[in-house]
Amino acid sequence: MSETPISLVGTDGIERCAWAGNDMEYQRYHDREWGRPLHSDRALFEKISLEGFQAGLSWITILRRRAAFRRAFDDFEIDRVAAFTEADVERLVNDSSIIRHRGKIRAVVNNARVTAALIAESGTGALDRLVWSFTPVVSRARPRTAADFVATTPESIALSAELRSRGFSFVGPTTMYALMQSAGLVDDHVEGCFLAR
Repeated sequence: MSETPISLVGTDGIERCAWAGNDMEYQRYHDREWGRPLHSDRALFEKISLEGFQAGLSWITILRRRAAFRRAFDDFEIDRVAAFTEADVERLVNDSSIIRHRGKIRAVVNNARVTAALIAESGTGALDRLVWSFTPVVSRARPRTAADFVATTPESIALSAELRSRGFSFVGPTTMYALMQSAGLVDDHVEGCFLAR
């Protein structure tokens, strides 16, 4: 029985992490965004929000609706989302262009309020500094087989705990590891991927 490949040569002849497959949107995201260092409070708030929506779903489902999420949540401008009311939550629960999960929608509004308070207390860049303070000191070995993939790390568990202690929700350790991968705190491009450093 052969092992599932962790890299794949696409129809364009480029070898990538296998999860990017041959879907052009997934390939674009893999090539231009995933694993690249992401900074700014707004950008990280958006990523935390989208990773929270992804819980229990595939990332491509979220990626294909990202423009709709941005419209629905005022481009993830923290102060605007923090000002959302229960009427806004109801509006979004009825918006078929996004994932209509009341708990996840409320989490985004809650997390915007927590982020706004964090920025008010510690200044612009507070969320950025907080998230990046959990960057692993020692990099894990690059994945070479399917057995090398992990769902959590000590750092993602610690980041989750810290965010929860501050009042964030939908920020579990697995979701936070996905954030760390996508925002470039860790480099999990697999052996053979053209982006493997």
